[in-house]
Amino acid sequence: MKHLFCSAALALTLLPGVALANRVFITNERSNDVTVLDGESFEVIGTYPVGNRPRGITISPDGSELYVCASDDDIVRVFDPETMQEMHTLPSGPDPELFVLHPSGNPLYIANEDDNLVTVVDVQTRQVLAEIPVGVEPEGMGVSPDGRYVVNTSETTNMAHFIDTETYEIVANVLVDSRPRFAQFTADGSKLYVTSEIGGTVSVIDPETYEITKKISFEIPGVLPEAIQPVGARVTSDGKKLYVALGPSNRVAVVDAETDEVIDYLLVGQRVWQLAFTPDERYLYTTNGNSNDVSIIDVQRDEVIRSVPVGQQPWGVVVAPD
Repeated sequence: MKHLFCSAALALTLLPGVALANRVFITNERSNDVTVLDGESFEVIGTYPVGNRPRGITISPDGSELYVCASDDDIVRVFDPETMQEMHTLPSGPDPELFVLHPSGNPLYIANEDDNLVTVVDVQTRQVLAEIPVGVEPEGMGVSPDGRYVVNTSETTNMAHFIDTETYEIVANVLVDSRPRFAQFTADGSKLYVTSEIGGTVSVIDPETYEITKKISFEIPGVLPEAIQPVGARVTSDGKKLYVALGPSNRVAVVDAETDEVIDYLLVGQRVWQLAFTPDERYLYTTNGNSNDVSIIDVQRDEVIRSVPVGQQPWGVVVAPD
């Protein structure tokens, strides 16, 4: 594997005119690799081995470290995003699936699906700071913009757990619909969106009162309700639009985030799973696990402009910061 990393790194560094800020990183959970795209040309730069069953992926605020949940290796692997060489690993607990960085870039909060914990890791010292018991099958991880709360969603307990980032204590448990998968705050911290895959809804939660203020549901003509499975979600920084990946319905819902009403559905690839904006929010990338591609959405026009083949069963996606 070391030889493959070196060859891949050489190929990447030799490509002219490809700035880190324009790179898009996609985890492919079946082919055990990460596909890197040039965010300007939408061309594949390369595909690089990253361990067994990579799923969650994120990048440090300064763009210097790329973090990958190698779920079947029970570890987080850290790569140099410029070269895709592995720099080191971080302890994660068993079966890390999703994680989120504190807004400062440290620490990293990891959902451990198999042992019902959230593991907190200092990315500089590489030490575990805390292990927080949560509900059964934790997956989704969100962090408030001020770093005050981390929210974990537990798939079987059907709860969003609000965790105080200073004390590592759970301060609230909010019951949501069946199989919550993702938690996303608005940029001003006034709302938290929690997707429920089997329940088919998105719960809108007031982070100050921990109350559900609304539930967003979805209806797509010609699509069976059981195929509409909300998973990934992203909201624009101005708080005007929410995008929700709807799984095997092969649609991304566009929601007016001021009224929390659905305004459109965009046809993308098969089994759309996770989403990521470019830093300027001009484009939104979707991972489509069954068609082995990513779709690229023009955010201003709410139009799918391109599909790009990647690896086998793309799962997570992150775009390098400016």
